[in-house]
Amino acid sequence: MPRPSRNTFVWLTTTSIILCTRILADDALPAKSKAATKPAAGPLRVHPQNPRYFTDGSGRAVYLTGAHTWSNLIDIGPQTPPAPFDFDAYLAFLARHHHNFIRLWTWEPANWNASWDRQTVRHAVSMLPYARTGPGNALDGKPKFDLTKYDANYFQRLRSRVQAAQERGIYVSIMLFEGWGMQFSPGAWQAHPYHAANNVNGVDGDKDGDGKGLEVHTLANPAVIALQEAYVRKVVDTVNDLDNALYEISNENHPPSTKWQYHIIRFIKDYERGRPKQHPVGMTFQYQGGSNQTLLDGPADWISPNPDASPYDYRSNPPPADGKKVVLSDTDHLWGIGGDRAWVWKSFLRGLNPLFMDPYNGVALGPRDDARWDPIRRSLGYTLRYAERMDLAAMTPRADLVSTKYCLAHPAKRGAEYLVYLPEGGGVTVDLRGSEGPLAVEWFDPKTGNTTRGEEVAGGGSRLCTAPFAGDAVLYLAGPKE
Repeated sequence: MPRPSRNTFVWLTTTSIILCTRILADDALPAKSKAATKPAAGPLRVHPQNPRYFTDGSGRAVYLTGAHTWSNLIDIGPQTPPAPFDFDAYLAFLARHHHNFIRLWTWEPANWNASWDRQTVRHAVSMLPYARTGPGNALDGKPKFDLTKYDANYFQRLRSRVQAAQERGIYVSIMLFEGWGMQFSPGAWQAHPYHAANNVNGVDGDKDGDGKGLEVHTLANPAVIALQEAYVRKVVDTVNDLDNALYEISNENHPPSTKWQYHIIRFIKDYERGRPKQHPVGMTFQYQGGSNQTLLDGPADWISPNPDASPYDYRSNPPPADGKKVVLSDTDHLWGIGGDRAWVWKSFLRGLNPLFMDPYNGVALGPRDDARWDPIRRSLGYTLRYAERMDLAAMTPRADLVSTKYCLAHPAKRGAEYLVYLPEGGGVTVDLRGSEGPLAVEWFDPKTGNTTRGEEVAGGGSRLCTAPFAGDAVLYLAGPKE
């Protein structure tokens, strides 16, 4: 992934320029305490003062970040039935990396043909929301679906997993529909409950008869819409009392799904108005050919864009978040599987909430226990630790204040904070004219997780600070609170 070239210029001002120097002691990051994880509070809502983030009602900004994987709700695997996913081990994995958010994936067809990924395996999928009651068998040889009845085990699992995550301090976006597989997994429509041969209700979602069934993710068929709304009500009723729930309409659906997704977003919001709690609803990038503007123009509370943000790029030079939507920048929509620790820090310091599409155990895709992604996993947790210790609600992206252009800042006479990323290491010039008094200096090494204290710097002018170690670096400056 390309990175910006090292910037070595120094801003000349009439004030003095002070070099931030290293002291001998390497202090552990204060946020690395072993305190027990608090349950996730909420429900979340867009922060009224800093709408780049959510808040849990306490007034603090809640930064969301974490690693999600395909089989964390519905079991997926090459054998029939697929091996159960160990959700407890997954939560422990998230806790070790100090993550606080996941997408909880669903799947609509009853199998997943992975030939698109140069695999010869057809993954089995279990379980789905609808009960398989028969009479008669579907195209896969199992009992047909009754679209008016639900698999109690699915909804019990959904609730128990969201609850278990809440106890670990993890927020969960519940994926309601899945559009990528319907487009690109061979035979997906033949395995879908809304295929006429697969249900006992006489429902045929393939309105134009082209054998693809993509109309189920449009407003074309009122009978399908009624069934989908009933299913969405069932999901909402299952988790409405839980504080850590969010919703995602559909993963990477096709661009003709726009009006349908807008409809489901508004349907959830309208339905939850009559329920005890209201939760954020998200819309993710439409693949292929979708536009980020569609996400920005829609009624969703949060969005996940594609890379294009000209003159920026969400992969190499993310745009600064402007607060029009809470942006969960997800590697799933940027690379599929990809990214590096620089991407994590750049995204965080531009006011975004970065997420990682994690191969995790390698059952669905990728090699098992692939350590090459560890720098991303660790960096997500490192950024969350800083988000938790800073007054994030008061901080905004301020590329204009630092020579590296990556900075979250709260310039103030008292309680000022600056968090700066140096992609190439070396030195950075920080404009502290908006702050007064001494500011504590802390250097964080994103490679090792080690922290080094530096000599205090004075506010009131531009200051040159030089990292005490090689490679990319993070600088934290903080003024006294009182």
